[in-house]
Amino acid sequence: MRHNGAMKPSVALLLALAIVASPLLASAQEGSRPVYRCPGTPVLYTDTLTPQEAKAKGCSVLEGAPISVIQTPRPRGAAPASTSGPAPGAADAKIDPAVQRARDSDARRILEGELQRAQADLATMQKEYNNGQPERLGSERNFQRYLDRVADMKAAIARKESDIAAIQREIAKLP
Repeated sequence: MRHNGAMKPSVALLLALAIVASPLLASAQEGSRPVYRCPGTPVLYTDTLTPQEAKAKGCSVLEGAPISVIQTPRPRGAAPASTSGPAPGAADAKIDPAVQRARDSDARRILEGELQRAQADLATMQKEYNNGQPERLGSERNFQRYLDRVADMKAAIARKESDIAAIQREIAKLP
């Protein structure tokens, strides 16, 4: 092996990286704040506390432990959270009683219309179901197809009855 005073390329590359990275590492260590683990449910990991606050809350310092913080995405259309006070228009805004009565009557009218349509659909479905003995279709030469259709009809009737009960509950909630 011949050595003419020149460094091997890999050693030169490592040396260059060390020279460039050392100031960055030093500044990162100087500016880093301690990470505290605070008791409670859920356990809180934070670097925003002062040492006095951490001691008062019974937090312990984590040293040399890497912590990954994953921020959850906000739901679409959600406004950013405000910590300055209640949302504008939340409890302070009063709705005029006449406007509220009009809204309630509109809601009642809409729900009663839905209820009438659902009851008409249920009556049609029950007539077609014929107490579990609907007419057999020409395409149902296989008896199992007929039984499957009867079971589907029975399930659809049960869903429609459930829908009607839910609409009636909503109407009962209205003033």
